[in-house]
Amino acid sequence: MRLIVGEAGGTKGVFLVNEDRAKLLPEQGGDLRGLIGGEAVPAYQDLSASELAVSDIRPLLPVANPGKIICLGLNYVDHIKEGGYDIPDYPALFMRSLNSLMPAGAPMVRPNCSHKLDYEVELMLIVGKGGRHIREADALDHVFGYTVFNDGSVRDFQRKTHQWTPGKNFDSTGAVGPVVVTPDELPEGAAGLKIESRVGDEILQSANTSEMMWPVAKTIATISQYTTLDPGDLIAMGTPPGVGHAKTPPRWLKPGETVEVEIEGIGICANPIVDEGADQQAGAA
Repeated sequence: MRLIVGEAGGTKGVFLVNEDRAKLLPEQGGDLRGLIGGEAVPAYQDLSASELAVSDIRPLLPVANPGKIICLGLNYVDHIKEGGYDIPDYPALFMRSLNSLMPAGAPMVRPNCSHKLDYEVELMLIVGKGGRHIREADALDHVFGYTVFNDGSVRDFQRKTHQWTPGKNFDSTGAVGPVVVTPDELPEGAAGLKIESRVGDEILQSANTSEMMWPVAKTIATISQYTTLDPGDLIAMGTPPGVGHAKTPPRWLKPGETVEVEIEGIGICANPIVDEGADQQAGAA
């Protein structure tokens, strides 16, 4: 399945996607919680809802209130090297807050206290079945679906301490969605997919998800050693090389640009860059 949580014609809900068309699923509310709980989805042709263009849907977060948002910081060898880090033998893990996330299409906000806003294209998984001490061999059974994530990072604040929390948690810097794809439509563990970020014709990052040091199954098994994973939790799988702070000169995102992050077989997450304050003005207009 390909799914979008969003709003169209004043109605919020979950839409089943068929190429560039979509239909509203009945009685699903404002996010994927019902489907994550195992509710059956009718075939597209059996839905009685009117068909509409995917472009007419304003995306919302796939999970409105995830219990945990867990991110891998170093998962591609060349990205580790460009950041000046040693190759780790355990994944670098950090948490994001809900306030730091926003859906595809919404403004990504460059804060007033820093102009060093960076981009990071990442695969993100949505936990479908919870558990603790999940075996790697069973881990993929715990995935509901995959989406695209832009782990927008304010680099000078990230580097202020050994803990990355400030730079990874500015409001409205982590873009999610819009499409969620169930595992049956992708290679096992979403491996072997082209992953790319760009602004206009400028390609910023380009790699493949097969290059991850900790693939999806190993990541789930590792995280579930220390915490119980719950349905609806989000796990971001780290970014490949090419981030802005590692370029010469550094390549920061600027207001007026639109950053796109794309993963083959899933889709594009595009967000305009605005200065802090401009996002509130846009919302009030």
